Amino acid sequence: MPSHPAEGKAPGGTEALYRRFVGPLLSRDDGADAERLSRLTLSTLGQVALRRNWPLVRGTLEGLGAELQRRDPRLEQTLFGCRFANPVGLAAGFDKNGVAAAVWDRFGFGFAELGTVTWYRQGGNPRPRLFRLAAERAALNRMGFNNDGAEAMRRCLERQSLPPAGQRPAVLGINLGKSKLTPLERAPDDYASSLELLAPLADYAVVNVSSPNTPGLRDLQDETLLRRLVERLRRLPGCPPLLVKIAPDLEDDAIDAIARLAYEEGLAGVIAVNTSIDRLGLAERRLTQTGRALAEEAGGLSGRPLRRRALEVLRRLRATAGPALPLIGVGGIDSPETAWERIAAGASLVQLYTGWIYEGPDLVPAILEGLGRQLQFHGLASITDAVGTGLPWR
Repeated sequence: MPSHPAEGKAPGGTEALYRRFVGPLLSRDDGADAERLSRLTLSTLGQVALRRNWPLVRGTLEGLGAELQRRDPRLEQTLFGCRFANPVGLAAGFDKNGVAAAVWDRFGFGFAELGTVTWYRQGGNPRPRLFRLAAERAALNRMGFNNDGAEAMRRCLERQSLPPAGQRPAVLGINLGKSKLTPLERAPDDYASSLELLAPLADYAVVNVSSPNTPGLRDLQDETLLRRLVERLRRLPGCPPLLVKIAPDLEDDAIDAIARLAYEEGLAGVIAVNTSIDRLGLAERRLTQTGRALAEEAGGLSGRPLRRRALEVLRRLRATAGPALPLIGVGGIDSPETAWERIAAGASLVQLYTGWIYEGPDLVPAILEGLGRQLQFHGLASITDAVGTGLPWR
């Protein structure tokens, strides 16, 4: 599969720099430390976001937008009260504290999901905790919801002087998790504290009950516990559209139960999927950094190996929930074809993370152009018409 399959175009300035300087660092497991590279990138983008109206910075961002944004009315949608300029978003886990919230649209994204954020600031799990599997275009992470806490995120977003919710160039979601020190029985209040504080700044909010890196968190996917949690959050004044993010490792009956719960509780949608504790055929693959096999390592697997299972879960959700419930597909999307595959299977929106890191910033415009070509080929007027059709990539 080519790295950037967008019509064979020569890479633009940003993409050319990425391929020259970042690409080699990502081509080996033992290249630049993955977590340090992410932190450096976010630190830079955070400064850019705060200074985006300075003339030089503004000019640079305008150039970035001209290179990476694609305006196509056929790709616009309105879902759960939010207007999405296009269906491609940045997945949660990269901008944990929302430091670059004001500039994600310049990378071409139609939306960005900030977090995961918890009520209490927490440092996460011991390092090393993020590992690159370069040959497989995958990653293993056991970060453990490291973030500065809900109050710090609120201050960070307020410093960026964002337009009001509903008036932003890219929709902003906030992904909420349970603080590690909060007992499971008090999880609803923990989530509620974060949501109550951040709701005025969110276009939508996500209940993350599927990370494998906080002990006991996935127990909240149990139908009874999840219903209790959702009911607690929906009682909050000004609760934004509420989605839930699920794991790829659920059994079919558990997926069906969540689909029913989403309908009965009036959830805005479901995000499928988080990282996997299944090693997806890579159990004997050894990490260069530790010398141990993946079967011996804790953490969630993301990237290309997750593609098949993520697609299976999405199809199961769509079959059970019917066509009305919006679904967001994430996991192993690293090309226009895989994005179309997820939309044809029932996703209204898709999210990128690991694939975007490996493929570079040109992946977003490549996907948007690819989706537009598929609409034209299949004679569809809009991306909404493609959702759940099962139409093949051509």
